Amino acid sequence: MKKENKTTNPLKHPDQRVGVFIDVQNLYYSAKNLYGKKVNFGNIVKAAVEGRKLIRSIAYVVRTESQDEQPFFEALYNLGIETREKDLQIFNSGTKKADWDVGLAVDAIRLSHSLDAIVLVSGDGDYLPLLDYLQKSTGKQVEVVAFGKTSSNRLVESADDFLDLDEDLANFLITDNRKGRLSTKKKRK
Repeated sequence: MKKENKTTNPLKHPDQRVGVFIDVQNLYYSAKNLYGKKVNFGNIVKAAVEGRKLIRSIAYVVRTESQDEQPFFEALYNLGIETREKDLQIFNSGTKKADWDVGLAVDAIRLSHSLDAIVLVSGDGDYLPLLDYLQKSTGKQVEVVAFGKTSSNRLVESADDFLDLDEDLANFLITDNRKGRLSTKKKRK
């Protein structure tokens, strides 16, 4: 199994052109379910790039009817992370769907000609065919960044490099301060 190397990784060098593709839903729910916290996407992109040339950083996000997530989208933009937005689908049965797997895969393939390394920020095993295609058909280096506890073992093993976010939670998670303020207000009443 290929894991993150704590010393300089010989596969990574300063002249590499890197694209970072972020499955926001995957990371959001992993962080929320495992730790009850939010993700620091800026620090994740910085760690993923690791001193190389960042060509594109794209976050795949879901827009709801309330548009409560708009400040989050603006924060990503201010960090230099492009967003691809899709509306949340709500079916007659009440089932909700917000899936960006195909869109992320198409962008990674489309942009691969101008990249040396592709960083997939997701632990979703559905990306195995993408990883396999990029490595074997295009010869690209494909790295995975995700929470190891919720990542597909096969995805991790197939990646050229894996950065386990669980190993540096202080760097990759943020506390939702609004929760703290709300609980303080409740205590005062």
